[in-house]
Amino acid sequence: MSAGGSFRQAWLTETLRLREAHWGPLEDSAEVRRARSQGGSFPQRVVHRARLLGRREKLDQTLHNWAQIARWSLAAMVALALVTGFGMALAALGDGSRPVNLLLAVTAMLGLHALTFLLWLAGLGIRGNGGGAWLGRLWLDATRKLARGPDAALAPRALGGLLGRSGALRWSLGAVSHLLWLAALLSLLATLLALLSARRYAFNWETTLLSPDAFVALTQALGWLPARLGFAMPSEAVIRLSDGLHPLPQEALALWSSWLVGCVVVYGIIPRLIAFGASALLAWRKTRRAAVLDTSLPGYASLRPRLMPPSEGIAPDAPEGAETHAHVAALPAGTGFHDGPLIVGLELAPDTAWPPSGLGPETQNAGVVDSRAQRHALLDQLHVHPVPRLLVVCDGYQTPDRGILAYIAQLAAQSGETRVSFMDAPAGAQAQESRQQAWRTQLEAVGVEAGQVHSMLGPALAWLAGARHETLQP
Repeated sequence: MSAGGSFRQAWLTETLRLREAHWGPLEDSAEVRRARSQGGSFPQRVVHRARLLGRREKLDQTLHNWAQIARWSLAAMVALALVTGFGMALAALGDGSRPVNLLLAVTAMLGLHALTFLLWLAGLGIRGNGGGAWLGRLWLDATRKLARGPDAALAPRALGGLLGRSGALRWSLGAVSHLLWLAALLSLLATLLALLSARRYAFNWETTLLSPDAFVALTQALGWLPARLGFAMPSEAVIRLSDGLHPLPQEALALWSSWLVGCVVVYGIIPRLIAFGASALLAWRKTRRAAVLDTSLPGYASLRPRLMPPSEGIAPDAPEGAETHAHVAALPAGTGFHDGPLIVGLELAPDTAWPPSGLGPETQNAGVVDSRAQRHALLDQLHVHPVPRLLVVCDGYQTPDRGILAYIAQLAAQSGETRVSFMDAPAGAQAQESRQQAWRTQLEAVGVEAGQVHSMLGPALAWLAGARHETLQP
């Protein structure tokens, strides 16, 4: 494992890895070339390739949209938690028309919270990703269902894989769960204070099974810790008097109100606040570990020979034909073409005379490119030093294929202005108008407009030398 950049870059890299694992490798020759030119270690080149492909395939936008949906869904769940806390306080105290049963009130306000908190603590000892943070899981599942698009499902899966391998997933989901509970408990406390301030409530400990001594012990046990933090604690006499059979003075009602508020703060808000802080801190620390790229994962090993080739030199994969059939040669590392026009032949017939007559003195000749290795060599040189004008000469008698068209588009991306010309028809031969029209149509589909395509070499060479032709032959 080696450093691989920020967590967002690692997330994008993992998303791309999953995408290629599902639907096959992407065509990435240009991106691999640019990643190699940036240098750095293998993980850095993998991340750079993923950044380029992510921008091209709009995966970065997919991650951005998913993150936006995740934030909005979390905000909606926080709002729902606030409403839930308000409802819990109303259910526990009622409208004031009847005395409040203290045991039922505490259970209504803190029972579900205490149960889920204990389950979360127990889940910390169980190996897995959930850790009892079911609200965090609910948020993640809701976000997955809200996201739309062909690659939307890959974003949460890649995120879960990254966080799971680093151990950050359970703490991240735990932080979300504690945050939602904290919002509900804070809303409950605010509503409790507002109701106790605006209404007069009577309190009792109505019970059939418990004896007065048992209720006194339970009340004092629950109130011991809040009393240490400054909350008022009813005396034993007040507790025994609150059996529902005797009227209570106003001072006793105030003591019970303080006892209820203290229980909510000490046994509800403070534990959740501590758990949220600890989970958020651990999630942040382990997320930094998730940003380290694990190059042992499937899909990365196959990239090493291409991103870290043992030698950058390119040799022809077949002997040259006639001496007039020139080929592009790899330049030494760090060099490239100079600031002049460039002409290149693309998969011409073996008997084609090259270079064509009429080249200007400043025109650079890249030769005829036939093999894949030669294509890569030319693109490497152009990446080091792009040229202002590039003329690609093709054989108009051949049928254009997607590989040639894609390569022309890559060449165009490395030059200021690019035009395509067909070789002149041999003496006595008729030009293949239908075949050239097919070339024009497909070239236009990859971004080469009709005005950038020449039917004959003469006007194309004049343009390459610097002459301006407003009207080009179709």
